[in-house]
Amino acid sequence: MVMSIILVPIGGLVSLLFAAILYLTIKKQSPGNEKMQELSRAIRKGAMAFLKSEYKVLIVFVIVIAALLFVASFIEGSYMERGLSVAFVVGAIFSALSGNIGMRIATLANARTAEGTKKSLNRGLSIAFSSGTVMSMCVVGLGVIGVWGLYTIFENTQVLFGFGFGASSIALFARVGGGIYTKSADVGADLVGKVEAGIPEDDPRNPAVIADQVGDNVGDVAGMGADLFESYVDSIIATMALGAIAGGVAINTYGENAVILPLLIAAMGIFASIISTILIFLGKGKNIYSALRNTLFLSTILTAIFGGIVTWYTVNSLNPFFAMLAGLIAGIIIGLTTEFFTSEKQKPAQGIAKAAETGPATVIIKGLVTGMMSTVIPIIAVVIAMLAAYWFADFYGIAISAVGMLSILGVSLATDCYGPVADNAAGIAEMAGMGKEVRKRTESLDAVGNTTAAMGKGFAIGSAAITSLALIFTYIISTEQIALDIGKVIVMTDLLSLQNPQLVSGIFIGAMLPFVFTALTMGAVGKAAYSMVEEVRYQFKKFDLLKNDKNKPDYARCVKISTNRALKEMIIPSLMAVISPIVVGLVLGLHGLGGLLIGSISTGFLLAIFLANAGGAWDNAKKFIESGNLGGKGSDAHKATVIGDTVGDPCKDTSGPSLNILIKLMSIVSLVFLPLFIIFS
Repeated sequence: MVMSIILVPIGGLVSLLFAAILYLTIKKQSPGNEKMQELSRAIRKGAMAFLKSEYKVLIVFVIVIAALLFVASFIEGSYMERGLSVAFVVGAIFSALSGNIGMRIATLANARTAEGTKKSLNRGLSIAFSSGTVMSMCVVGLGVIGVWGLYTIFENTQVLFGFGFGASSIALFARVGGGIYTKSADVGADLVGKVEAGIPEDDPRNPAVIADQVGDNVGDVAGMGADLFESYVDSIIATMALGAIAGGVAINTYGENAVILPLLIAAMGIFASIISTILIFLGKGKNIYSALRNTLFLSTILTAIFGGIVTWYTVNSLNPFFAMLAGLIAGIIIGLTTEFFTSEKQKPAQGIAKAAETGPATVIIKGLVTGMMSTVIPIIAVVIAMLAAYWFADFYGIAISAVGMLSILGVSLATDCYGPVADNAAGIAEMAGMGKEVRKRTESLDAVGNTTAAMGKGFAIGSAAITSLALIFTYIISTEQIALDIGKVIVMTDLLSLQNPQLVSGIFIGAMLPFVFTALTMGAVGKAAYSMVEEVRYQFKKFDLLKNDKNKPDYARCVKISTNRALKEMIIPSLMAVISPIVVGLVLGLHGLGGLLIGSISTGFLLAIFLANAGGAWDNAKKFIESGNLGGKGSDAHKATVIGDTVGDPCKDTSGPSLNILIKLMSIVSLVFLPLFIIFS
């Protein structure tokens, strides 16, 4: 216990200090000429306006839920912990703060990255990756400090479910809202600008171009940060809860230190991430992609070494370490698999590009095939990791494997958030007329960013699956324990018996929900994109933007349209994730709720991988042609892949990433309200 008091908060504070140093370093870099600064300010202003509007909605949600949790904890016989409402608010604030910090640094770094590439490619890489590292370090730092602080105050792991609930709720709103925003702007800009008008990407004559750049930040930075923050803390909380259950396998085998072990592993991951970033990223490597990959691999190796040492010292056994290692390896495998199926340098994306020679229909078909086939290896990797982790350390092992997978988040999230900054830099270079050489360099940064972003999404989805499994097993074990405290006897084998029609009903409902959620989010993008397309067409015609370069488009109108539509459309799918487990738990009982969780993770995991990888492959098939292959830009094949990319946009940036939060949020909601479900069962 003494080790956790020292190492865990030190790890959190060191990560925040490292982030502050990098922030000051980035701020000192030149933001470029006045035109570049003007574009950067417009992007920043639009992004902050969106967050401000989104927070107005989220504040109402947080207050209502916190009040309900507070009142419920005082109802006699509810058996709900009184610290839940406090933990919920703290989790919501920390989750929002993670995304907010990330977006602020990303919008600060975009013009500086473009300016840095004027000197060298390595300088641009340094600035962009540093901005991603600021966010990743804030995420892991706030995560361990939040969980450690609440556990130190309340000394109760059940209270921590409130922290996870708050983090997950904000993450879902941020992911769905940001995803709808970014893809409505992106689709509008591409369909009218590229396909109809035939102008280049990021052409300043396109009214939606600033909204598109804003979307990269609100969706792929703020949304991703909140998403992985809640995955990170949920995995730690689930493991701590399993380690704290009286009479459980973990506490009987490893003692009371089983509770603090996941926090220590997370702290070791922070130290490993900082060391690997300094050793490799600050080196003068010429190959951008190799530098990013090597940083990830080195952090994995160091985390394994540090994790093994701290595990042996804490619980006098290496079994939890081997379970953690299974999760680490599975995460790397899923990331590399995603890279293979989405990279423009690999056969799947190139095959889609080749199919474009016969039109957009074959592009869509080939992309669907690629997305479906890409589910095989991630599923097998998760299954093997789960079985191995269980063999070494029972259900506790499965939970700690999720901690292992997410322990390298300090690097993996940085490589993901680097992508949107590089994308913004390429756009600023184009709009500011910085010349072909700078544009070429920023495009090379952007191309690597597309691959690292795809890997990041695969990693996020894989970690969501493992974390959800850990939460489901926590639900099963906690049900028995809480039932005994209340005075009921519930046997786990009875809870998951396939002979129970309520369980089977729950499985079917749970399997259905990811499809309904996907339909709602993709439909929301379609509605918002329609409004954007109409606006861009209107401005092209009104201001004669294609023929008269002196006229300027009204960027602010497009930003406002994306913001309003995204906030309106995000509410129903986000509330569905919170309400569904409560309704099923009250109507179908514990059996039906268990089935709901099993069904949702089964289809949700598969659907998320399929959507993310199909969308990524469509995107990079377009990039493959734009690099000069199969006729290059402006060819019929290029136009076909633009349509494929447009279809894939909401798949990879809205519905796919949001699904991993859906399955985690339903699990954490089930754990928060579990005492009520037991009473009514």
